[in-house]
Amino acid sequence: MINLSIQPISCNQTLAVATHRIFPPDLNEHQTVFGGKLLSLVDDSASVAAVRLTHAKVVTASLDHINFLVPFQLDNIISMEAYVSGTGHRSLEVFAKLIGEDLMTGKRFLGFTCFLTYVLSTPQAASLPTVRPVTKEQRYVCAGYLQRYQERQAQRASEQALINHVNLDSPFQP
Repeated sequence: MINLSIQPISCNQTLAVATHRIFPPDLNEHQTVFGGKLLSLVDDSASVAAVRLTHAKVVTASLDHINFLVPFQLDNIISMEAYVSGTGHRSLEVFAKLIGEDLMTGKRFLGFTCFLTYVLSTPQAASLPTVRPVTKEQRYVCAGYLQRYQERQAQRASEQALINHVNLDSPFQP
């Protein structure tokens, strides 16, 4: 069910927080967390922020502005925070950040950031409510939503040209 409120919803009302401890199976050959593992953690948890706004089923449309800043290692924990940073008619943007913490020293660091776009899985008649930033970070992130949205639109048009030229023939057929 879509929240039909005309009032903006606070970014904090969509906030999703999760913590993950790093164990040996999470590591790659460099003894840092495998990037695909991070993307999976982010998509799983960030979808909670999207559903908190929509109260409806959503699907992941894209991840962009992906920044692997500092690697996560054994004896680190990952604290993920995500919140809705902008809305359209059927799509919404979620900002996600992964903060690492060394369990032995307590030192924290920003390890990863990205934006995820979710789309309502079924067409809805009503538009999504807008979000209202509360913190300094949220004000900065939300202020860039329109520009990122326009960049995604332009990128989607460019990607369509590529998709139209992708060969679907089997490489094993003569």
